[in-house]
Formats: sequence, C-alpha cells, structure tokens
Amino acid sequence: MSEFEAVTLTDPSSSLTATVVPMAGMIVTSLRDGEHEFLGQRRGLDAYITAGKTMGIPILYPWANRLSANHYGIDGAVVTLTPGTGGVRTDENDITIHGVLTGYSGWLVSDRSENSLTAVVDFAGRPRLLASFPFPHVLTQRVTLADRTLTVETTVTPTTGASVPMCFGYHPYVQLPGVPRAEWTLTTPAMRHRPVDDVGLPTGAHDDWPGGSTLLGSTTYDDGFDQVPAGAVFTVSGGDRRVEIAFLEGYPATQLFAPPSDDVIAIEPMAAPTDALRQGHYRFAVAGKPETTRFSIKVW
Repeated sequence: MSEFEAVTLTDPSSSLTATVVPMAGMIVTSLRDGEHEFLGQRRGLDAYITAGKTMGIPILYPWANRLSANHYGIDGAVVTLTPGTGGVRTDENDITIHGVLTGYSGWLVSDRSENSLTAVVDFAGRPRLLASFPFPHVLTQRVTLADRTLTVETTVTPTTGASVPMCFGYHPYVQLPGVPRAEWTLTTPAMRHRPVDDVGLPTGAHDDWPGGSTLLGSTTYDDGFDQVPAGAVFTVSGGDRRVEIAFLEGYPATQLFAPPSDDVIAIEPMAAPTDALRQGHYRFAVAGKPETTRFSIKVW
C-alpha cells in the first residue's frame, strides 16, 4: 500500500535498521541486520491494515488482547462497544480483541530523526475513538534505535480531569533468523501464570511460574501472566542468535504466544492483564501526571 509511508530508522552504532509505518497504526514492521529479519512478518502489512492480522510490533490500545464482553463499566457508567465501528474488531470467536488502533491512520508525527520517530493521537479530537474509550487524552509513542536496541516509549497524558485506564500493550513477534524454531531456547522470569480457556479468555485460575530456560521445540503457548517483576528480561536464543525483550517500566503483565503454524514467538508487554478493562485490575493516568511505559528489544 504505497500511500502508507514507511520510515526507516538507522542505528548509529551498528548496521541494524527498523521500519515504522506511522499511518498504519505506528506499527514497527521490521527490525533487520542486513538480510536478517528479527520480526515475524506473518501475513504482512496489508493484512494488518485491512483485516487486523497482526505482524511485526503492533500496539494493542486501549486494551490488550481480548475482552470477555462488548461492554465495560467505570465509575458507574457503562461503555458499549460495537464491533465493526469505532475501530472495534473481533476474532474468529466474535470476541472483542486488540483495542481500536489496529492500522489506525490518524497518528501525527511530531518528531523525527535518523534513529527516532515520535507520533501522537489526541483522543479528545477523535469522536470515533472516544465512542469506544471515552477518556480524553493524548497518546504519544516514541520509537528509538540505538546500540542494537529498539526502544518503544508510550506516554498517556490526560487532557481533562478524567483519569485514563491503563490497559494497553504491544504484540511483538520475534524470530531468530536462520535458526530452526525447534532449537530456540526461551528464558523467562518468575511470575504468576493466568491460564486462558479455549477462546483465549482468563479462566480466573492462577499458579506460580518458576521461570528459567526451556527449549521451545514444538511447544505452543497462548498463556497470560501477571506479577511480572519490574525490569524483567525475557530472551529467545539459539545458535549464535539472541533476542532480549526487557520490560523496562510500566509493564506488570504479559502474554506468551507461540502458535503451532508459524516460527515466531510473541512476548507481549502489557500494562494490565487480559480482560482488565472489564475486571478493573488496572492503574490510571491521572490529570497532571502523565504515565510513561517503556520496553526494548535487543538483538544479536
């Protein structure tokens, strides 16, 4: 889709490049070292824009993953979500998924350099977005590439006295170029496991996840977690390749997703667990106090 300009960021200290497409939801589509691609391309950018089929590093905003119903309550009010309008999408089970900014073209670039790109969305001026998430605020995303590390910083700034729920996340698909999936080793921190049911929603159960390293092999994941330690680091390694995902600030939850049909794994930084917008398990950005989250992906 030629109308969507792709911005290539260059690492001043290495041959690494990153590609960001602001008008397609500020999605990061590529993280490359020469011919070696570290992000899962899956069905490609066009399928992301037209059908919401995720690839690369998309933002899931204002909620990450699925909601257990098409409505949620806050301060005694109920917000009703209408699939197909206001950016609301559903999965194959007709469950609301991934927020309202999938492929969203309304991002405005506010700053750009050789290795950094910043863009904003002002919800107050977007009735289409406010219909699904009626909390006026400015959402700012800054993507930086330096020292073989891609860093994504997200700031939520309320623009009225209303506090803004923090339930969003990102869905980075990573891969090890040239290394078979069967040889990848996944390393995770200790955290709390929140199993999901057969449609991807939390069951309400939980158990301890001891962390450590395990061979990915043919194992599949679609598992939720919370109590992720501040500054937690996850790694995927194999051969002479390594990808390190660090939850630097503001991400106490995650989802591990390793599908059986694609050689990728997603380690998702989440500001709150799946279905938090309905369950109420989240924090707020309050007036006069913007909230900033950060995660990074370093590759070798």
